Amino acid sequence: MNGQKRSDIKIGAEVEIVLKKDQRTGALTSGKVKDILTKSPNHPHGIKVRLEDGQVGRVKNIHS
Repeated sequence: MNGQKRSDIKIGAEVEIVLKKDQRTGALTSGKVKDILTKSPNHPHGIKVRLEDGQVGRVKNIHS
């Protein structure tokens, strides 16, 4: 799953995100979802989430 649909993302899910500072390089950061920040049901660049360690970024991959 690519993280563009809000309904695919659950609190506590293991995901890979791109942080704002890493958008040019596309470097991924792994963690568990604490909060879902995007309100709309879809977003072309990925749903924005906050990880349990406080980092914020857009979801690129969801691990089942």
